[in-house]
Parts: sequence; C-alpha cells; structure tokens
Amino acid sequence: MKISGKTRVCGVIGDPIEHTLSPVMHNAAFEELNLDFVYLAFRVRREELREAIIGARSLDLQGLNVTMPHKNAVMRYLDEINSTARSIGAVNTILNDEGRLMGYNTDGVGALKALEENGITPNGKKLILLGAGGAGKAIAFHAAREVEELVILNRTPQKAKKLAEVLRKEFNKKINGDALSTEIMKEELRDADILVNATSVGMHPDIDQSLVPPSSLRTDLCVMDIIYNPLETKLAKDAKAVGAKVVSGIEMLVYQGAASFEIWTNHPAPVKVMKQAVLNKLSELGAHH
Repeated sequence: MKISGKTRVCGVIGDPIEHTLSPVMHNAAFEELNLDFVYLAFRVRREELREAIIGARSLDLQGLNVTMPHKNAVMRYLDEINSTARSIGAVNTILNDEGRLMGYNTDGVGALKALEENGITPNGKKLILLGAGGAGKAIAFHAAREVEELVILNRTPQKAKKLAEVLRKEFNKKINGDALSTEIMKEELRDADILVNATSVGMHPDIDQSLVPPSSLRTDLCVMDIIYNPLETKLAKDAKAVGAKVVSGIEMLVYQGAASFEIWTNHPAPVKVMKQAVLNKLSELGAHH
C-alpha cells in the first residue's frame, strides 16, 4: 500500500473500536482494486461525536462507517439521510459528497444479500427475526419488502409490536411483533422458512447459549446468525446438526461492508477478497470455532 498526497481516507467510528474487522476487510479490497484509499479505525466517545463529524468534514475524509454507540446519534450531524436509513432511524455509512455528508444504512441490504448469495430467496417466504434492536430493525425493513410473512420477536415485546405496526402500514403485509419466548418461537417456527438471529445471544464469551430450542429446528429451515465471533454459534451448530441450511455472520458483515465500499468508491466490491481477509484475521486472532 502506497500512501500519497492523493490518498483518500475512509474509516470507522465507534467506542469501543479496537476489535473491528472493517480495516482488514476494506484495505484488502482497496489493494485488490488498486485504489488509492486507506481505511482506519477511530475511537470516538459519545460526547465527542459532533466534533468528530465536523472534523471528518474539515479533513475531507471520503467516508465513514458508524458503529455502536453512534448509529442513531450521528444522524443529526449529517446533511442528508437516505430514506431507508431515516425509516430505520440509524446510519452505519457516511459518504462525503464534496462536503455534503450523506447517511446510509447497509445492514439490512447486507443481510438480505447474504441470504440471496447463499441461494435463499426471501420472496414469498415466512421469516422469523429475533431482535428488534439496531441490526434487527435494519433487517426488518429490507425483509418486509421481500417476504410474504414477517414475525419479529423481541425480549421487550412492545418494541417488536411497534416496529411491526410501522412495517405493516408501509408494506401492507402480514407482519407481527411478539415476545421472544420459547413457546411463541416454537409455534411460529412450525411453518417458517427462514430464521434470523439479530440478537447478541451466543456471542463470545457466551458461546454455549442459543435462544432457539434445537427441537424446533428442521431440515427445511434456513438459519442465519449475524454473530461472527464465534464463527459458528451454538444456534448454527444446532441447525447444522439437523441438516438445516446455515448462513454465517461473516456473510452479513462482508455484504454490508461491500455495500459501504461501493457507496464510497463507485466500484463493485471484491467480495471474495473481503471475505477471505476477514476469515484470515479471525483465524489469526484464534476466533472460537
């Protein structure tokens, strides 16, 4: 990588940030396409978010990813917000368009693309989504366009019900929100086609946890877990054991990254290279298989 006076800077802001895999993924992509770009991680504290965005504009950064805890708060400092990101109420990608900062959300796009690239068409299917938080919400908005039926289950049922109501109005489909309980899940899973875990249950270090009773998993179900550390969550292992189709969290990470990459560079993202870079980094870190 040669840094010059013309090198464009992209980055990610969040707190904590040192565990992010985005620099590895994006720098591999820039290198692959021979683009004069570099990607860095910036730790930005909550109370310094406004200054950070002003700084990004002043330093003429090309673009930023936004991660916890800034995805909502950052919106008020941007010049324009894409309609999907506005509906979701969260931004994970910023483009600096000649001094105008534009906000996007690529989480939902990434999740759907991960399913489609693994041969799963959400069209006409019943999808169960666990979690109505940031990523859950983004996935819900994109899934609602495609699927026949959407069930959102959340620990705070109110949050799921509210989100379902908004989506029902917007997409006029069979969309329901309910409590994340074993009974309700068992019932809904009976005729579901796709199950997506968008909660943090099963994430390192709690790698032996799963919200889904193994007895409710079936061969003809597709399961996607958005967690990528461990590489294979308990939910993914249980699903594999019954012969269900499993899509790993790495896929969503890569496809949401690819969407950001395309917003910043106007080049098709080298997805294979990005995925390999992430996998290499995780094995180097001794990710928990």
